[in-house]
Amino acid sequence: MGVHRSARCRGPYGGEGHQADGTDCADPAVFEVARHNRPPLPVCPVHLGPSLLLASGILWPPQIHLIARAPGLPP
Repeated sequence: MGVHRSARCRGPYGGEGHQADGTDCADPAVFEVARHNRPPLPVCPVHLGPSLLLASGILWPPQIHLIARAPGLPP
């Protein structure tokens, strides 16, 4: 889990590069959602649900990995 501590949320749409509109969430990513032919999508708890519905290339059934502890929770 420690490797991704600096990852920022890219949800809910998962755009990359010049297509990153709507991915301005400054929260740290807690989950990573697997995508087809794309890098995994790091998302915060708020954008997990919307990313499953709106991001491109999401696998179904979804593959979600915990990559960090949610802020505010005890260790």
